[in-house]
Amino acid sequence: MRIAIKQTNLTLTPEHREFIESKLESLDKYFPKIGQIRVEIERNAHHNKGDVFRAEANISIPNKILRIEKTTPDFRKSVEKVKDHAKLLLSKEKKKVLDKVRRR
Repeated sequence: MRIAIKQTNLTLTPEHREFIESKLESLDKYFPKIGQIRVEIERNAHHNKGDVFRAEANISIPNKILRIEKTTPDFRKSVEKVKDHAKLLLSKEKKKVLDKVRRR
């Protein structure tokens, strides 16, 4: 599984990159055939409330691409929410694949 990280309007430190990679590498146990995860982290500063962080993940699995996007005022919470939602979607996809195999 490869993880590609893109940042917009902010500079990611090595600690931030490690945080993102550690969170998303754990998704491999929910669906073992993940090809690539493309992550985009963006900071929007034009809001009245201050910085707002948007985390988006495109997860490539066989015959499908799952897209998840979450926006919060905290960088880490955005990444964690994306991971939690991805975990749910990958579990559903794994169940679909297993049900399809069992029907044969």
